Amino acid sequence: MNEEHHTVAGENEPTRPAGNGSRLALRRVAIDTYRENVAYLHRDCAVYRAEGFQALSKVEIRANGRHILATVNVVDDESIVACHELGLSEDAFAQLDVDDGHPASVSQAEPPGSIPALHRKIAGERLTREDFRAIVRDIADLRYSKIELTAFVVASNQGELDREEVYFLTDAMVASGRRLDWHERLVVDKHCIGGIPGNRTSMLVVPIVAAHGMLCPKTSSRAITSPAGTADTMEVLARVELSFDALADIVREHRGCLAWGGTAHLSPADDVLISVERPLSIDSPGQMVASILSKKISAGSTHLVLDIPVGPTAKVRSMPEAQRLRKLFEYVAGRMGLVLDVVITDGRQPIGNGIGAVLEARDVMRVLENDPRAPNDLRQKALRLAGRMLEFDPDVRGGDGFAIARDILDSGRALAKMDAIIRAQGSQGFDHNAPTLGQLGFDVVATESGVVTAIENLQIARLARLAGAPKVKRAGVELFRKMGDEVRAGDPLYRVYADYAADLEFARQAAEHSSGFSIGAAEEISHVFVEF
Repeated sequence: MNEEHHTVAGENEPTRPAGNGSRLALRRVAIDTYRENVAYLHRDCAVYRAEGFQALSKVEIRANGRHILATVNVVDDESIVACHELGLSEDAFAQLDVDDGHPASVSQAEPPGSIPALHRKIAGERLTREDFRAIVRDIADLRYSKIELTAFVVASNQGELDREEVYFLTDAMVASGRRLDWHERLVVDKHCIGGIPGNRTSMLVVPIVAAHGMLCPKTSSRAITSPAGTADTMEVLARVELSFDALADIVREHRGCLAWGGTAHLSPADDVLISVERPLSIDSPGQMVASILSKKISAGSTHLVLDIPVGPTAKVRSMPEAQRLRKLFEYVAGRMGLVLDVVITDGRQPIGNGIGAVLEARDVMRVLENDPRAPNDLRQKALRLAGRMLEFDPDVRGGDGFAIARDILDSGRALAKMDAIIRAQGSQGFDHNAPTLGQLGFDVVATESGVVTAIENLQIARLARLAGAPKVKRAGVELFRKMGDEVRAGDPLYRVYADYAADLEFARQAAEHSSGFSIGAAEEISHVFVEF
């Protein structure tokens, strides 16, 4: 496997002279500023006064042959930062790779060169390929402040990017980081646009297609607004924070992996943009397409199955909306040389029985073991997605993929492959037959008799998060009923697990306000016309 490298701020690349930068002693300030480099200067610091710095201005810091850009915060407490010191947030300090007290120079940073292009986008103008490359390069190099990032995200959302601009943005995001080459004709991946709790199909698809012999290097994200991401759930079973070389060795030997993608430096501008998109709850179609496809192409994927769930409380609410999104994905993927198979699926309710890392890991392992307690909806959806991926193999006839995937699962080959991947990544010794769940809990019961007509994805996910997920892996929601099930008043609908009394109380209050379940007559169940 080869990889292309691109310039990244903070690495040992040639830089311009430091100029008249003033020197201070570095101090690690233990504050997590979430993907923003922050520098702390005392108000009475001579450098602060002489250089004319002010709060939220950008500075350039050089130490140990490296340089970073950071946003200034002003401190009045010497116990945090003294007058002779320059404090750095956790991320910023780690990038310089030095010890406390190491000397560093600090100077005013030049404005990002792409600011004129940003201003044109704010004014509603259409940008060129070079404009997007300049903006994304500055974003990846952390030259944009959170305010400038927010301006770009909002401007791109407000005046929605046309399909050519989405292609330009995707291309620029790929160019901003590392791009892998596995030296194989067929490198497959699967992705869901998200929004459906418990949808852990990747952890079943990867071992199925890897057992077939296809290369499937799955790097996944941690949860940002959901109760668990694939990496959070896999971490219950095995280590997911692996060095890039270790990850590559596992993929070569086992034909697949399930790891956190943060160490791979793939499409780094995407991670920075997400840090402002998610708090604003902005997930515009153009930014979604660029985010997903840039990550997959950077990871060396040649073929991708994309899952777009549709439902009243999914990200995509209607079939026309799903078809528009499908066409945009297909256009950009085609321009980027990625073979894409888009599947529109049922997103009316959560998938599986568990929401939260431990509960989802239990569901996955039950499916792999063909346990009669395994959730059938998770099993069937994973088999259908795996079948579509297997049909990328020229030796597999169209329509045969599902049967092949089912045989791999039923025969135990998928379980054996998953066990091998877990051992290679470093087993956590999880016993899915007796998982340790949150020590506190309560049941939510039906208030009337009838049929479950709807389950609100957003509310169930919110309850799991209030209970502590994803940070508390034992927290979450265990579903006892799904759409179409008959219930009587007093029957339990689901159980909430938590480890801390405060979390439990937050979840209890939210559940009392809205259970997330609707009960009525069978004919009230909404229908969506999806592929499966």
